[in-house]
Amino acid sequence: METWRPEEIGATAGKVWNFLRSRGESSLSAVERGVGAPKQLVCMAVGWLAREGKVALRQEKRSLQLCLTDGEQNSRMQ
Repeated sequence: METWRPEEIGATAGKVWNFLRSRGESSLSAVERGVGAPKQLVCMAVGWLAREGKVALRQEKRSLQLCLTDGEQNSRMQ
């Protein structure tokens, strides 16, 4: 079983945020490939961002779509 440190989850959250900022709305699998991280770690990072109100999620048929929230579209990750 893999153990993820909060620092790893936070760093991956930054990669996810940057990926969505540059690519726009994307599927969860495209984000996984784009950031080069395991699915479990990407899901934790997405949860982190969703909790902070930085990403929105939408189920589209068999795909989970992610995008930055309106407030995040024009801001920069700190």
